[in-house]
Amino acid sequence: MNRTFLKPLLLAITVISMAFGACAHPAPQAKQFPPKVKAFSQVDTVQVMSMAMGRTIKNVVVMPETYGNVRYLLMRYPVVYLLHGASGCYSDWSRKADLEELANEYGVIIVCPDGQDSWYFDSPIDPTMQFETYVSKELVQYIDNYYRTVAHRYMRAITGLSMGGHGALFLAWRHPDVFWSCGSMSGCMDITQYPGNWHIKDRLGPYEDNEQLWQDHAVCNLVDQLKACPLQPAQNIIIDDGLNDIFIKNNIALHDQLVEKEIDHDFAVRPGRHSWDYWVNSLEYHMLFFSRAFDRGAELLKQ
Repeated sequence: MNRTFLKPLLLAITVISMAFGACAHPAPQAKQFPPKVKAFSQVDTVQVMSMAMGRTIKNVVVMPETYGNVRYLLMRYPVVYLLHGASGCYSDWSRKADLEELANEYGVIIVCPDGQDSWYFDSPIDPTMQFETYVSKELVQYIDNYYRTVAHRYMRAITGLSMGGHGALFLAWRHPDVFWSCGSMSGCMDITQYPGNWHIKDRLGPYEDNEQLWQDHAVCNLVDQLKACPLQPAQNIIIDDGLNDIFIKNNIALHDQLVEKEIDHDFAVRPGRHSWDYWVNSLEYHMLFFSRAFDRGAELLKQ
């Protein structure tokens, strides 16, 4: 697959694989962007109609510089879906991180949907909040129809921060035919521990009256479903959290579950809190991880 070259191992990824427990390592220095003439990139803000919700949803779409170059009009690209956190919106990532630089560097299209405070569920009590259907079906179909993508699970990844970290694993593990690679940064892995927080009860109803619904929508309870997935090769999973993050115990517990079930995944704990400094730095690790998965996917598609 023709793409811009990776930085020569710029990111020494701190990985904890199946055989090891969690540990902490220093994070790499934040990427610096000296003044320069930036290469041409395309950034769209598109409104996509959701038939499931009966309304349009905004999304930022970032393309690499080659996308608009006539010499590369036959090139197709993998896609990274990047989810925001609670109380956030579709433009959060584009305001905090240099997505154009990342799209150029890794030769990918980056899509940031507006997830509102949906938790990326299909709410059983609010028909205007059907974001599992929107992201995993309607948005993916729109992006594949209107942009030059490689429309295959091998060439799609999804990740996000906090609520979006939960959402990315929730969507990927429930739709492995859509997303081959997935990740979470500081994700809330067990929503049942937070019955009064972040509008979750507005999507699923009060916990005390709807305990089973909450259990069914918690990522930590999807591990058995993930283990039973018949699709091969198995998904590429990257999960990380900061040592001082509010969800660190959730993340370590999920890691332990995955180890117990012998599910391959990368897990890292680095210094940091529930903050944009941590997430912008973490995105570098995820992009490199996904880029390597896309390379493997491209080879599989040739077979």
